[in-house]
Amino acid sequence: MTPTAAPPGVTLRAFDPASDFSEIAELIAIAHSHDGIAWIPSAEELAHEWSPSPGFCPASDAVVAESAGHAVGLAAVDWRLRDTKVVHNIEIWVRPDARRQGIGGALLGWAEDRARASVRMGEGGPPDVHHEVGGWGDSLVPGHAELAAGHGYRVVRYGFEMRRAVDAPIPDAPLPAGFEVRPVRPQDHRRIWDADTEAFQDSWERGKRVEEDYLRSFTAPWLDTTLWQVAWDGDQVAGSILTAIHAEENERLGLRIAWLDHVSVGRPWRRRGLAAALIASTLRILRERAIEVAALGVDAENPSGALALYERLGFTRHRTGIAYRKDLPLNADTASP
Repeated sequence: MTPTAAPPGVTLRAFDPASDFSEIAELIAIAHSHDGIAWIPSAEELAHEWSPSPGFCPASDAVVAESAGHAVGLAAVDWRLRDTKVVHNIEIWVRPDARRQGIGGALLGWAEDRARASVRMGEGGPPDVHHEVGGWGDSLVPGHAELAAGHGYRVVRYGFEMRRAVDAPIPDAPLPAGFEVRPVRPQDHRRIWDADTEAFQDSWERGKRVEEDYLRSFTAPWLDTTLWQVAWDGDQVAGSILTAIHAEENERLGLRIAWLDHVSVGRPWRRRGLAAALIASTLRILRERAIEVAALGVDAENPSGALALYERLGFTRHRTGIAYRKDLPLNADTASP
């Protein structure tokens, strides 16, 4: 496959972690503000999210599209072992005023080539399993469906961003007998993380978590465990909701929103009302913090009935995400990034 060339006047260069985070965070903010996507990271938050891990090194796995000395686009690709295959996830951002010029296609071509080359170089996951490449698009953002179809991608899954007004009535959902919600202590971090990891084992294409994921979660600049609701059954974590508020992002959005990033209940404790109780308790905490909107993400085909539960608790579908995939042949004759 011949890589897609960048349009005239546009060049691709490697991302520089020493100097690029501020400009790239602003590029993402401009793109997302235009598209109505509520993720506007600060430079500090982006640097934290992009801290190196086995599946992603920003200096080699991200590329910047420049025109007249300014960033107009960005692509990043990371890999993770999911069940018995490796999935290389691609993210692409292009400034609104630079779209429909071929920049997205050039960035996508670069990302596919980088994914393939990383496996060749021993940096992209085990070569003896099936590899796929893909990413997510938002149904309300034009262009990604055409870009994906034009490069041979297929739709494989849907997900929803769901929202709920915090000042709406909160259902009466008491904590079931036998459980206790306790304040989060540093010495409990690992058990909370391990229980959350175990609870997601039956989710679609569960990703294999690594130690860097744990460290990134518990060193995040927005970490506030007083927002978390963790239910214990004796000395076992039965379920948890790990909530985050991004103050600087909220300032730019003009909306006080909180994200229920992880909502999980272990298999032995499901179907007993625990998740509903923890969500109701979380909503009361957010109301005390003067939060206006609670948000979360859910797989449209979640096997544990999460979508129906959230709808019963007053959450509604706000945005729809579309997952695209295609096979990544490792022996294709492509140029290295």
